[in-house]
Amino acid sequence: MKHEAWIIIRDEITEDIRAGRLSAGDQLPTETRLAHRFKIGRHSVRRALEALARDGKISIEQGRGTFVAQTPRLTYQIGKRTRLRRNLIPQGVDVTSELISAARIGAPDIVARALLLKSGAPVIESQRITLANDLPVAFGRSYHCAERFPDFSERRDVLGSTTETYRSFGIDDYLRQQTSIYARPAKPDEAKTLKQHPDVPVMVVTAVDATPDGSPISTSHVIWSAARVTFTMEQSDG
Repeated sequence: MKHEAWIIIRDEITEDIRAGRLSAGDQLPTETRLAHRFKIGRHSVRRALEALARDGKISIEQGRGTFVAQTPRLTYQIGKRTRLRRNLIPQGVDVTSELISAARIGAPDIVARALLLKSGAPVIESQRITLANDLPVAFGRSYHCAERFPDFSERRDVLGSTTETYRSFGIDDYLRQQTSIYARPAKPDEAKTLKQHPDVPVMVVTAVDATPDGSPISTSHVIWSAARVTFTMEQSDG
């Protein structure tokens, strides 16, 4: 069966990326030049580029052009001890995290239940964005009891990791108590924040971390780019 023209373009560009003929950050020719190269209409070119963008292989930047995606798909393992930097750095990725905002608020009901607090109890809400090789891969909120962790956000920024921040509060180990994951279409502001194609879905990850004795210390709600991260589940011992 003869493939449609746009599929041929999509597959050829995909093969160029796989074979290294196109590298991360390289700019693709304009739609007009691609149409001339493949001797087809610009509509088919546009459809092929849209498909590649949805797959996370290229990035279409308004006013600048179309580029090969900078960051390969990452693997993030969720298990008993889920650690962001430990997951991504061994994959050769430069992981950075930027604080967007921090505030002391009254705990919403869902947060209070997760942290075993009374509804409205004071918590520290931190909003952060995580980048891999300077490309956004996730952003979201985390919550900590304000009485137990009054300056968690400030310490996290100084120490550079959540694990070290907990250690500064006398917590040498913590475990993932609960994780839930589901996929949905990205909202316009989420696609913009993650710098991804509007049709690329996101993965929503809600988690609770606790000390080894089962006392919850944080809960989080994070939006991940489904085009840039694959989640795997660590097999439990029992």
